[in-house]
This record gives sequence, structure tokens and C-alpha cells, in this order.
Amino acid sequence: MWAVRGLAPLVPKAQILRRTGQGLGSAIAGAADASTSSRSYEHSQIEAKWQKYWEDNKTFKAVRRPGKEKKFVLDMFPYPSGSGLHVGHPEGYTASDIMARYWRMKDFDVLHPMGWDAFGLPAEQYAIQTGTPPASTTKGNIETFKRQLKSLGFSFDWERELATTDEDYFKWTQWIFLQLFKSGLAAQSEVLVNWCPKLGTVLANEEVIDGLSERGDHPVVRIPLRQWVLKITQYADELEAGLEGLEWPEGTMTAQKSWIGRSEGTEISFGVGSGDEIKVFTTRPDTIMGVTYVVLAPEHPLVSSIVTEENRQAVDAYLEVTAGKSDLDRTAVGTSKAKTGVPTGAVARHPLTGEEVPVWVADYVLGSYGTGAVMAVPGHDERDFAFAQAMDLPVKRVVAAKADEADRTLEEAFTGMGVAVNSGDFDGLKTAKCKKAVTKAITDKGAGSAKVTYKLRDWVFSRQRYWGEPIPIYFPVDCAPGSDPRKGDEHTILFDQPIAVSEADLPLKLPDMDNYEPGDDPQGCLARAVDWRFFEKDGKWFARETNTMPQWAGSCWYYLRFADPKNSEQAWSAEADESWLPVDLYVGGQEHAVLHLLYARFWHKVLFTLGFTKHPEPFRKLVHQGMILGSDGEKMSKSRGNVVNPDDVTSEYGADALRLYEMFMGPLEATKPWQMNQVTGVVRFRNKVHALATRAEEAEMDSETLKLLHKTMKKVTQDMDAMSFNTGIAALMVLTNHLAGLDKVPTEAVEKLVLMVSPMAPHLGEECWELLGHGETLAYEGWVDFDEALCVDDVVKLGVQVNGKVRGEVELSKTADQDDAREAALAIPGVAKFAGDKPIKKLIYVPGRIINIIV
Repeated sequence: MWAVRGLAPLVPKAQILRRTGQGLGSAIAGAADASTSSRSYEHSQIEAKWQKYWEDNKTFKAVRRPGKEKKFVLDMFPYPSGSGLHVGHPEGYTASDIMARYWRMKDFDVLHPMGWDAFGLPAEQYAIQTGTPPASTTKGNIETFKRQLKSLGFSFDWERELATTDEDYFKWTQWIFLQLFKSGLAAQSEVLVNWCPKLGTVLANEEVIDGLSERGDHPVVRIPLRQWVLKITQYADELEAGLEGLEWPEGTMTAQKSWIGRSEGTEISFGVGSGDEIKVFTTRPDTIMGVTYVVLAPEHPLVSSIVTEENRQAVDAYLEVTAGKSDLDRTAVGTSKAKTGVPTGAVARHPLTGEEVPVWVADYVLGSYGTGAVMAVPGHDERDFAFAQAMDLPVKRVVAAKADEADRTLEEAFTGMGVAVNSGDFDGLKTAKCKKAVTKAITDKGAGSAKVTYKLRDWVFSRQRYWGEPIPIYFPVDCAPGSDPRKGDEHTILFDQPIAVSEADLPLKLPDMDNYEPGDDPQGCLARAVDWRFFEKDGKWFARETNTMPQWAGSCWYYLRFADPKNSEQAWSAEADESWLPVDLYVGGQEHAVLHLLYARFWHKVLFTLGFTKHPEPFRKLVHQGMILGSDGEKMSKSRGNVVNPDDVTSEYGADALRLYEMFMGPLEATKPWQMNQVTGVVRFRNKVHALATRAEEAEMDSETLKLLHKTMKKVTQDMDAMSFNTGIAALMVLTNHLAGLDKVPTEAVEKLVLMVSPMAPHLGEECWELLGHGETLAYEGWVDFDEALCVDDVVKLGVQVNGKVRGEVELSKTADQDDAREAALAIPGVAKFAGDKPIKKLIYVPGRIINIIV
């Protein structure tokens, strides 16, 4: 804990300093106990006054000046929900706002914008329940969020405000999709989805539990559905390599790499039937001699062609059962989920030995992962071992920690590295060498080769929902002359011939509808808007795409539009890209951040490839604020009844009190419980600073005050750079307490205090600055400068030993002589106990290091 040491001597005549050690708790107490000026701080009037001033004067308008460096400070796009903000939301916004204000005072050009990720499922669900159009709901929610954010004094450039639902925004979202489409990175594919007929919607894997919908326990089936897919896998290497050099939390970096999941291994072909091949990918080719069976995913295209007639009925029944399981259920590891599967009756040929091994169908293998097939090595893979145990299939050891363990029975899968055993010509090779040897042997036989694969899958981009950006694609319609598909006349939509909407015709808008329910058609409710879906052009009928984009789409590129939000000719100009990009500080919660960051980086890299931005990465530094819990220590939610509304806090205590408290609770990244009774401590600190501004006068600073001021300026500057706001506020509290105890409060000291306080409590800062006689806003005043020479302590802490054992410690001036050291040491109770009444044979005093009394 950072503390200030006083200058009171311990003993007469000695140059010895008493330790005061005041920390956070005592800092609050000092601020709370101090008297305030008779001129009270009316927070509601003062905050309204300065918020109006900032808005009227466009104080935070982002402008680039020649020769100046810039800072682009961005908050993760908020979704404007119906419930508005709770006190956990402003934590990240406050942190970013502090940095924006600090950097303005450091003479950077600062862009600090705000907007709304306004498309999304909640507004659509509300529309289904009430009939209220999503656009109306979203508009009202945005107004609530904006009012709340303005009331907290955030220094956003509101002229750059945007929402993903704005026509002049989603026009350019659609334009970016067209660039992906023209580059071959957006294509259609049949994808297996979790379809719930009762709910009339496609569900994510996480929303399916044991074949039932999480909401309502309705049956869910896996069906193939035409979907738009973005080929993010083509950028897998670039996405992983681009992380190098970014200033991101280690956990998020790891999560990004894990999601990309780059694996080096070998692709191997197992012959089956008269000419078919089952291709598998493995990172452990060294275990190939331990293959005892091959497994196909239920979705694998070879299943239907290789199954024998004797096994077809059982296989078909199994496929029907597995259609109701989610990927999460199917891939559960261990004994908690029983492994299931059936034999196809077919056999596969081992590529090196020619041995025939049975081919099974099992749902623990996913068609969407890898090749949709695995060479099963139960001796050295947990899932394969569990399946082999369940189906009474052979288990063979081909890797052992030591060569003499070749015949030891396996009680569980041995997944570690070691030496090859029971592997013919490969016996005795260590794992790394064996991998290379097997890969070479496979390659020489023409049965495979080394390969790099990724856990990352292409991005399924379609949503069968209403409230999202329409995908700007249409298709020819094949129908008889004179027929009208809008009237239900017979027709065929040629989905294999997608046509891009002309860029001149963007934006493609959503139709007005009365019923937003998805219905029993997996294509979604837009398929029912026949007057919008079908249109005639040059005597031919066409059908618009009825899938919409996911909510991720709008948030993939909003930072680019913030750089040039009013541009009607381009999504952003090259000049804006040069002036403001990349984002220098990106602040937001860790929840849901992994995929957002991955998708945004993918779009950015495509745009970089196409020459629309000169920057290869969008976000230079990333900070995750910790979660603020309810006073019960649980996550805030309506159902728990522990939500604290910031409107209530600002009404009673003021916006600056909320800002100060949230930054003072603890480290920004930590999870912290809300404690309303502690808000009063920062309120009194705020009032104390205001009182000092009313007392300030022209007076000289004594040495103690001057040193404390410069130490505080150094400490707070360092804490601002590190975003350690809690310790910075603690230092300001200590300085405030000290100044309040002076008979005459020097104006210069109060001015420096006010400048340091202002990024965290901006209304207080502006009001005090005005009280101190300044006629202009302090938003662009220079940040404080400290003198390093005045920050150096002339005191050191020394351990005091008696006969070589430490019995206490003391603080001494660096200029203290041996007599001072002796006097101070003997004044310590612990030392006096062992040396006070005994003759001192020798005193060893090494200035700045140690005192040792020999008795």
C-alpha cells in the first residue's frame, strides 16, 4: 500500500523520522473526518451545469492537429437492453473515460466515441411477445442508455454516435459482406443445425441439453440447413501470428490461440471397399500401429455407402437417435456420458500393414471437426479407450514411458510421450522421432502426408431471424411464364446462383411485419414476407435472401466507422484510417470477448488485404474490467434482486461519487462486490477537495507539503499510466488530508490536486478549477509535472539486530550519524528488551543498511 511518511522526530536532537504508514482505510477515514467548507457541494446542480457546458461547447469533439500524436479510446459496443445500466456497466466506461481525459491533458488528440450494438435477439423476442416493432423498442432503449451515460459525465464525442441499426451504418455492413462475397470468402453451405420445431428456431449447442431445448425442454433435431458461411479458416495463420506484439491480457491471448487451435500432424488414408478412402487427421501418427478400429461421425458422407445390408437397419436407427444430440453432449469426456455407437459391417485397411479393422459409427466423432473420422487408438486416447471399453474392442499399447513396459496392461489410456513399443520397425523410437518416421512411411506409400489443421471452423453467418441486417444477395426464380411466386404459384429458387445486390442499391432494408415469430419454417419469418422477398426485374422473377446477419456483424467494424461516421460516399476514408486507426485502448468485459475479437480481427484482416486499411490489427491494447457483483457476492441480476441502478446512486450521491467509488473498490481487473455503505467515504473525499478550493490562497509551501505534493504527482502519474486508479485515488486522499490540516492552503498545491482529481471526478475538477479563478475548462490543461529530486526519500528503513538477531526496525535520515542510530535503536521496545540493561560491547552501523548491537 502506498503511504506517506511524516517528518516528526522520534527522539530530541536525532535526525530520526517516525513511521506513519497511512493506507487506503485510514485515507478514507481522514477524508471522512475532515470538516468541509460552509459552501456546500450541491452535486446535482454542479454536475448538470458542467454537463451542459461540455455539450454546448462540444468540449470533447475529436480533432486531429498537425504534428500531434493520437489516442483512440474505445469501449466495447454496448447492447441497449430494456433494463438500462446497472452499476457494473459503468466500470469499464469510467476507466476508459479517465484515460481519455488524462491523455487530452497530456496533449494527445483523443477520439473517444460511443454507439450501440442495436440489432439482436432480445428486441425481437420482446416484439414477438408484445407486437412492438423491434425498431421502436431499440430506439427507446438507446435513449435510456444515452441519458444514463451522459449523467455520468463521460467525455464521449457524441457527434460520432452511431447504431448498427442506422441505415447509413448497416448499408456499409452490407457493403463489407459484398467484399467478402466477391473475394470468395462468403459462400453457401449445407450445415447441420439444432432445429427446435416447437420454438421455431435454430439453437446454439449450448442451448441443447440431452436432446431438449434449454428453454422449455422441447425436442431438438439436427437437420441440414442452407447457411451462409464466412471462410475465416483461410486467415487462421494470420489470426494467430497477428497476436504477436499486441498488449492484451494473457488469458485472452491464450483463448484466441486455443479457439484457432493450430495443430501440426499427419493426414492418413484408410482404404475401404473397392475404391473409397477414409481420411483421418492425427497429431499422434506415432500411434498408428495401435489402431484397432476406425470411427465415422454419423454425418460422414461415406456412412450410407459402406454400411452392409445386415447392419443398415441398426445404423439408420442410430443416426435418427443422434440427430437429437448437441455437439456438446456428443463430445463429453469420461464416464459421465456413456459412449454409444454401432458397427457398419465394413472394414478399413491399415495403410502400413494392410490389416483389416472394423469401421464403426459413433457420435463422439463430429462431422464438423477435422475430417469427420478418426483412427481409433484406444491405448492412447481417452475417448477411444472409453468407447473400446464400452464395445469390448481390443486395446493395444504402442507407446510406453520405458521400453520394458511394452507388455504392461493398460488400465487407462496412456496419453503421454515416450518410446514406441509393439510397433514393428518403429520400436525403440522416441515419440518425436517416431512421428517423423511414420509420416515419412505414410508419405512414401502414397497414403497421406504431413498437414496443418485448425480447430477453428468457418463462421456460420446466417440467422433465421428478423432483427438483423438483411444479407444483400438474391437468387433467380424458375417459374412458368405469367406466374407470380408471391401468390403461391409453383416456382423454384435457384440457390446455387447467388447474385450480389448492386452497391448503388444499398442499404437493403427490412420489411415491415406484423408477426415476427420464426414459425415452423427453418428459413425464418422473412420467408413469409413474400412482397419483399420476391421481385420482378427485366421480366424475370428473383427472390431475396431471407437469412439475416448475426449480431456479431455490426460489432465487427464499428471502430472503423467511428473514425469517419458522417461519410456518405465511403465506409471510412483513407485519411480517417491514417488519422485515427488503430484503436490504442480497447476496454470491455471478458465475457463473449473471445469470439467478438476473433471475428472483428478476421474482418479487419480481410479489409487490410483488400487495401481498405493500412493497419494489420485493429486493437493495440486490450483491458478487461472485472465484474462488479451484488452486495451478496453474486452476479447482478433481476432474478436475484441484487441489481443496483446507477440512477439511484447518482441521484443521492452524484456521478463523481459513483465514478470514484468504482475506481477505488480495487484493481480494475478484479471482481469486486458492491458495498453501498462505502460510497459515503468517497463522497466526503469529494467534498473535502471542494472545500480546499474555497480555502486556497497565495501562500508558500513548506518543505513537507512540497515533497508530498511532488511524490503524489509522481505516484498518480505512474498509476494513471498503469490504470491503477485505486492506488492513485488513495494517494490523492492522503494529499487532501495533509492540505486540509494546514493553516493556510497554498493555491498552487490545490491546483495540482484538482488537475489530478479531474479525470476521475470531472465535474468536481471543473467546479474547483473555476473556484480557483480560471475561466476556461480544465479538460485541455496540461497534466502535472513532478520534480524527481523532490520525490526521493531522505529516509531509509533499517533493521536493528541484537547479537545478530533482528529485534526491530527504525527509519533514519540518510545523514544520521552513529550516535543518532544508537539512540534510535535503543528506543525500540524490542531492542531495549534484549540490550537496554546490558553493556554494549560494540555497535556496528552501516548507513542505509543495518544496525547491529553486540552485548
